[in-house]
Amino acid sequence: MGQDLDGTAARQPTTADLRDLAAGLPVEPVPADCELARRAVGHYFAELDRRFEAGFAAAEQSAHDAEAMSPPDGIFLVVVDDVEPVACGGLQTIGPGIAEIKRMWVHPEWRGAGLGRRLLAALELRAVELGRDRIRLDTNDTLTEAIAMYQRAGYRKVDRYNDNPYARLWFEKELRQESISDPVDP
Repeated sequence: MGQDLDGTAARQPTTADLRDLAAGLPVEPVPADCELARRAVGHYFAELDRRFEAGFAAAEQSAHDAEAMSPPDGIFLVVVDDVEPVACGGLQTIGPGIAEIKRMWVHPEWRGAGLGRRLLAALELRAVELGRDRIRLDTNDTLTEAIAMYQRAGYRKVDRYNDNPYARLWFEKELRQESISDPVDP
């Protein structure tokens, strides 16, 4: 996205182009403390800082991420386009049979391409593989794209279950193999 080799303005990819490209990008587990994961989470935190009215204090939120989102009780997934992370999300265990999604993010230029849905389905599948039968997440009401995706995927609003100062909404989904979000458009 910029200029072609001959100096002319490059054609902006359409949503269909992005969907085709996104379909070929693997969702891969990485160590939650590796450079790629840190870059992805850094992009996520920068976006939250821009979008939240009072900003976002990243250092306070990420202190225990690497340990919590690591095997055997968690995982961190990324999607990479060439060398740059374009999506990420983590899974941690917060109680018996309960997983929680954290740090889920899709680069703004890739939204609408199906990466969020694929990432969500991959996290749900990993939660089932870890033996979890429920999955929760919290979010801020300014993240309207994410909220819509979670609701389409069958997440329902629940009462506050944590003390995240940035969360305004809490969601939960019962997990069974057949309830895992379909990463493909209907």
